[in-house]
Amino acid sequence: MKTTVTSNQLSVISYLRRNFLLFVLSLLLSTVYCLLSTFAYAKVYIDITSPAFKKLPIAIHELAGTEGKEISDIIRDDLDFTGLFFCLDRNAYIENPGQPFNPRNWTVLGAEAVVKGTVKGEQNLIVTVSLYDVFEGREIFKKEYQAEKALIRPLSHSIANDIYNYITGDNGIFRTRIAFVAEDENGNGLYIMDWDGSRVDRLGIKGSLVLTPRWSKDGTKLLYSSERNRQWGVYLLNFVKMTERRIFSSKGTNMAGDFFPGGDEIVLSSSSDGTPDLYIFKISESKLTKLTSTRGIDVSPTVSPDGNSIAFVSDRGGSPQIYIMNRDGYDARRLTFEGSYNTSPSWSPKGDRIVFVGRRGGKNQIFTIKPDSSALTQLTDRGNNEDPSFSPDGRFIAFSSDRDGQKGIYIMRANGESQKRITPKGLRAFGPRWSPN
Repeated sequence: MKTTVTSNQLSVISYLRRNFLLFVLSLLLSTVYCLLSTFAYAKVYIDITSPAFKKLPIAIHELAGTEGKEISDIIRDDLDFTGLFFCLDRNAYIENPGQPFNPRNWTVLGAEAVVKGTVKGEQNLIVTVSLYDVFEGREIFKKEYQAEKALIRPLSHSIANDIYNYITGDNGIFRTRIAFVAEDENGNGLYIMDWDGSRVDRLGIKGSLVLTPRWSKDGTKLLYSSERNRQWGVYLLNFVKMTERRIFSSKGTNMAGDFFPGGDEIVLSSSSDGTPDLYIFKISESKLTKLTSTRGIDVSPTVSPDGNSIAFVSDRGGSPQIYIMNRDGYDARRLTFEGSYNTSPSWSPKGDRIVFVGRRGGKNQIFTIKPDSSALTQLTDRGNNEDPSFSPDGRFIAFSSDRDGQKGIYIMRANGESQKRITPKGLRAFGPRWSPN
């Protein structure tokens, strides 16, 4: 099989179209492209489902050749952030990059896996990567990749993803992207970046106000709210058709909620009848179905992965709390009972947890909780933290925080470890949503 990554020269038709095309291109480039691959039998080296898993000691050699160090460093950073690997210090390596793999050179260092490879070319890179099992003393994985030099980061993320997948048996998140809102000289706008904060793209979508986007389950669309000409509307950005259109608007405030799995239905909040209530909107038929009708405020709906439940925020009990109901609006029950202000729920990909914002001590913090109201866990404790969103594997959470003085996007492991800012400090950013793929 031969597949090659290229970066086409795009014809600029308009600013908006150019940014759509650039984003679609970046999605295509975040897929693995290999010329040859060999695999040994499948073996799970790290059982990430086990609470007692041990970090895998891995040596990531600097790849020999042009850009080898940069590629190796990106792979190392990706794997290290997961908390599943212990990356050995390169200064301790005995074996040189050009030497054949010898397990005796790595056993004394405690390595269990070794990554080696080469990079050829200048503008068009050909990267060959091998993964070795030190205990078995053999090559267990080999792939050759091609990419233009400008695409060195998605190339490196693809390599890291393959290594992660082979060792754990699960898909990694290194090719995923995060959509978010940021303020620039012209107001709020929609942005896209890699999961680690690199390759920030401004999509050209603007309004006097733009609120947190939501991804469709297949990653081809974004749903968001925007105020334009003093009217709130719900908008749909389609990366395949390269179009943006307003799909719903009415009097009052209209806020985008979330996609149902099929992609043709969304849940939203609208105050067209007075106080904000929740509705299902069928896009293809422009059909609106009311779900809630209370004297309180019902907002921030989010759909469970199976599409059967909706978590939302309501003050029907006297203060903002998280509730869960069936997708038809029946059997609503309260989820959160600690704290007087809980908002912004978002489901984990497996539906086994909900991440949300709770106010404690006058500050907003990130919490997770199970759908049966058990296992409440606080994850943050510095500054104001908002807008949480799970990664597609459920192992990480993106959120916004003002802990460094200006609001920016952060990521952390789902247990609260390794919190770090990924947007530059000069950019006021918020409302992150992790792509599903």
